[in-house]
Amino acid sequence: MSQQVLQQLAELENQLQQAKLWQAEPVKAQALASTQPFCCDTLRFEQWLQFVFIPKIQQMIHEGQPLPTNIAIAPMAEVAFSGHPQQQAIFSMLSEIDTAISSGGVK
Repeated sequence: MSQQVLQQLAELENQLQQAKLWQAEPVKAQALASTQPFCCDTLRFEQWLQFVFIPKIQQMIHEGQPLPTNIAIAPMAEVAFSGHPQQQAIFSMLSEIDTAISSGGVK
C-alpha cells in the first residue's frame, strides 16, 4: 500500500507541474514555520502540497512511520481550486490519496 501512495504522490507532483503550479525555487523557511492549517497564512495551497505535504508523507513512508489514519486534503483542494475546473485532475488525485491513506492499510 505504501508503494501505491508513493506512486500517487509522484503523479500528484506530475499533475502540479503540468498545471504550472510547481515552483522551481524553494519557499523561505519562515513560510514553512506557520502554525495555521495548510500554512494558509504564508503559502498558497499548491505550495503547501509541494513543500510540506508531499515531502512529509514521502519521509514518513521511507522511515516506516505510521501515516495519519484520518486525512482529508481533497476538501481543501476543492476550496483552493474553486473556479478552476482545469485543476480537476489534481482534486481527483488528492481524493485517491486521501482514500489510500485513510484506509488504514498504509504502514
